[in-house]
Amino acid sequence: MEEAIMRVRLTALKSEHRDLDGAIEALREAAPANDLQLARLKKRKLRLRDEIAEIEDRLLPDIIA
Repeated sequence: MEEAIMRVRLTALKSEHRDLDGAIEALREAAPANDLQLARLKKRKLRLRDEIAEIEDRLLPDIIA
């Protein structure tokens, strides 16, 4: 993947990850909590975190000293 495209994708993923934080918090505060929906949002957030880490690793490879 081209670096510029990866950076745009990374920005979008981070934004979605932040948005999910808000959605999860709002759902937790809702009176009867929907556990299934909450679990789905948390899984999505974890997948985003993994994808973010993968792209960051590609953009900033480890330097072996």
